[in-house]
Amino acid sequence: MSEVNHFSEPPLAYLNTEFLKSSEARILRILSEYLEPASRLRHHRVRDTIVFFGSARSVSPEIAALRLESLKQHLAEAGTPTPESEAEQSRAEYAVKLARYYADAMELARRVTEWSKGLTGQHHFIVCSGGSGGMMEAANRGASLARGKTIGLNIQLPFEQGVNPYVSRDLIFNFHYFFMRKFWFVYPAKALVVFPGGFGTMDEMFEVLTLIQTKKPHKTMPVILFGKAFWEDVISFDALVRWGVVSPHDLNIFHLTDSVDDAFTYLTSQLEELYLTPKGLEEVKLT
Repeated sequence: MSEVNHFSEPPLAYLNTEFLKSSEARILRILSEYLEPASRLRHHRVRDTIVFFGSARSVSPEIAALRLESLKQHLAEAGTPTPESEAEQSRAEYAVKLARYYADAMELARRVTEWSKGLTGQHHFIVCSGGSGGMMEAANRGASLARGKTIGLNIQLPFEQGVNPYVSRDLIFNFHYFFMRKFWFVYPAKALVVFPGGFGTMDEMFEVLTLIQTKKPHKTMPVILFGKAFWEDVISFDALVRWGVVSPHDLNIFHLTDSVDDAFTYLTSQLEELYLTPKGLEEVKLT
């Protein structure tokens, strides 16, 4: 009587998790991060976004104020200040300054979402952020307050980065590759608002400014840098012109402001001209 060999069949290649995580399957993972968001955005009829960039480390004004007050009480009880305690208080005071922009991001996102919901026709502008905390949370929170859809393009990092609770559940996207995440920031974007932020915010901002400068997107994309005190302290754009590394007209790519009213007026007027007038719609068709 012959023996029967019993063995389990190998999984189908596209169900082989070990293979899909290998270097040989990298192109499949990249394609997945292109095709899956494209399919889902199309299903939810998302064509136009307003992207909000900004620090994940900022907190709401209420939390920042409470932390500063608590720290002051603690330091007062400790007695004579030290260089370390003074530096700690300075950081807490700057956190209060940064928190002001959290409130502004939330209010601007709320207002543009309400404005967009009132539009008729094909274009509806959806607030999109990186999906995490800080300024990103503020943007999603503001859009949520206006009862609008809002997108979060999250990124997997070595340390945990959770999605904030204000992103529409069906519009949470989770990326492994930064460059695919950046693609989806830019591709459906019709405007960009950059709030104070660190290395990640700067990286995203300068990549978009470079794309606009080199006319890579076949569209006009208004850019707002929000927070004059921050931007004028951190980056000297005029120095770039003086050194001849950018042209004077390159500074017209973005609009610097410190006012929610001004940002809202600039955004809506630009978007109306570019995408909601007969001339603008015709130019969109041509591109």
